[in-house]
Amino acid sequence: MATASRTIGLLGGMSWESSIEYERIINTVVRDHLGGTHSADLIVRSYDFAAVEALQEAGDWDGAGRLLAGDAAALVAAGAEAIALCTNTMHVVADAIETAIEVPFIHLADTTAAAVVVEDVDTVALLGTRYTMEHDFYRGRLESHGLSVLVPDEPDRTMIHDVIYDELVRGVVSPESKAAYLAAIDRLLARGAEGVIAGCTEIELLVTAEDLDAPYFPTARLHAEAIAAWAMDIG
Repeated sequence: MATASRTIGLLGGMSWESSIEYERIINTVVRDHLGGTHSADLIVRSYDFAAVEALQEAGDWDGAGRLLAGDAAALVAAGAEAIALCTNTMHVVADAIETAIEVPFIHLADTTAAAVVVEDVDTVALLGTRYTMEHDFYRGRLESHGLSVLVPDEPDRTMIHDVIYDELVRGVVSPESKAAYLAAIDRLLARGAEGVIAGCTEIELLVTAEDLDAPYFPTARLHAEAIAAWAMDIG
């Protein structure tokens, strides 16, 4: 039977708390746009995050790239017409994934940058894992869109990273950590940030737009909405 949207391959489970938000948002957008009982046509590869985290901690990005690239190719072989990676940090291996497939790769940093530009924000704060905040794969991609990117100073950077891995990916959302995040954001705004990127999908479980007086860019939602739009071939 024909489907009303193009088939998307999702690489998820990093962590599953954020990946289920991806599926919920994508399916909701498709249903709202197409009506009736429509939902998205998805093929999902969900990982045991402990195995991925071990590769991160070991700095084995080549191994992680081979893993995700191989599975992206398998999703394409299963019928996926585009691939999306449901995590900010693992976009460090985006090039390996793109090399392994011959279908579009919907890059999370590009969808985020587009939303920032629409809001006429030039300087943006980036919160995420240590890998996302310190490495160039994500910041550089944002900067290629003409943005200036600020990351937290220490000890805020370590705190933000530790809350993600010690709490958020384990389903723990604490008021104390939320207060610490908001204080770190205030310091970034004082340094000149005009908006804030939640550059780890789990951060959206802790901080929402209603918590801030500055433009807020929740990357998982922005990415998921862009994926749904691509699936339905709408702008």
